[in-house]
Amino acid sequence: MLEQIKQTADFIEKTINFKPQVGIILGTGLGGLVKEIETHHVLPYEQIPNFPLSTVEGHSGKLIFGKLGGKNVVAMQGRFHYYEGYDMKQVTFPVRVMKYLGIEKLFVSNASGGVNPNFEIGDLMILNDHVNLFPTNPLIGKNYPELGPRFPDMSEPYDHQLIALAKEIANKNNINVQVGSYAGVSGPCLETPAEYRYIRNIGADAVGMSTVPEVIVGRHMGLPCFAISIITDMGVDGRIVKVTHEDVQRVAEKAEPKMTLIMKELISQI
Repeated sequence: MLEQIKQTADFIEKTINFKPQVGIILGTGLGGLVKEIETHHVLPYEQIPNFPLSTVEGHSGKLIFGKLGGKNVVAMQGRFHYYEGYDMKQVTFPVRVMKYLGIEKLFVSNASGGVNPNFEIGDLMILNDHVNLFPTNPLIGKNYPELGPRFPDMSEPYDHQLIALAKEIANKNNINVQVGSYAGVSGPCLETPAEYRYIRNIGADAVGMSTVPEVIVGRHMGLPCFAISIITDMGVDGRIVKVTHEDVQRVAEKAEPKMTLIMKELISQI
């Protein structure tokens, strides 16, 4: 795996000659942030050695290199999910590569289901913790000291300073944000009412099918992480309705401008 990471990073460096400071992973229906990036280079995933391909609607499958908030960024327009059949090392491979390209911080977005009864559809939730309910962990297997320690500390999975700054930015711009814990599950089916209750009872405020693996690997490599969810549906008794992937995309796209503003200003201030 280490050789593949180096090979991919070397290919990208030779192809574009661009050193990013911040890595961004964009979730379902959230690719619009790319419009705010002053684009210098675009690399489709199929042109990148060892890269998986995104197979999910709403994930276009490109690495975007450019400037956002005055910083050099690399954005994944389309991420990989465990439910697509990829193993966890493939799902998190781009995070490893972005670190080798020089990123110093990792920003992640996602669409998720709210299980906190105080939430509403369309709310933004800044993540301050997570619960890993995936059936495996991206760090299982041989550990490479060059990548990180065998037993990484997870007492601060999401950077407290970035969370505080994001809350200030939201307040200044009159954007209501929630702060809470995210449960990561394998998917691809959405949760049953009993599963929603279980997820709430174990301490989560929202549930989704991504983010946790990427953040685990980001922290393994010493990257401060920031993540934000758009609540696209509610998993609360009496408020559970039939939801399609298209519904999730529509809600995410509608709420995206608020998320984009927070992300852009946050990146400009770090």
